Amino acid sequence: MQFESELALRTGIPGVATALAYTPAGGELLFIESAYMPGKGNLQLTGQIGDVMKESAQTAFSIVKANAKKLKIDPDRFSKFDYHIHVPAGAIPKDGPSAGAAMFTSLVSLLLGKQTRPDVAMTGEITLRGLVLPVGGLKEKILAAKQAGIKTVILPARNKKDLPELKQKILEIVSKEDDR
Repeated sequence: MQFESELALRTGIPGVATALAYTPAGGELLFIESAYMPGKGNLQLTGQIGDVMKESAQTAFSIVKANAKKLKIDPDRFSKFDYHIHVPAGAIPKDGPSAGAAMFTSLVSLLLGKQTRPDVAMTGEITLRGLVLPVGGLKEKILAAKQAGIKTVILPARNKKDLPELKQKILEIVSKEDDR
């Protein structure tokens, strides 16, 4: 399957994390890419992302900066480099808070030089205090992950209350798809 090999290729380097998004057409995978270059600590955001998603990226960046020592990241890196977060498929508008956890993960992956697992995707809004808030569209997001070969989906702990109902809905849908 071409999509699975693309998934492995695009997440095989530090600075790339897989997010799950909800669209009116269903769930979707988003690849969050982070890079750095010599500079003065500025943050650039691209990929035709809306205001809410921009705020999520800025929040993720602030959390990483504020917790650099705890994360074993040299705090001086933030004054010597500029950072860039890109969400590919730049012609397609994207917005919403639920990629915040993946943006944080992308930045930490980049700064530690460690790649994320290509079979893991995540969703969750983050706060400046480092909390991961619940999100919607879980059924669609999880189904998109399954179709893309994702083996592990990381969800906000506060979405745990949604799991019993969600498991039943997904089992029903998967059963119907398998019967075809």
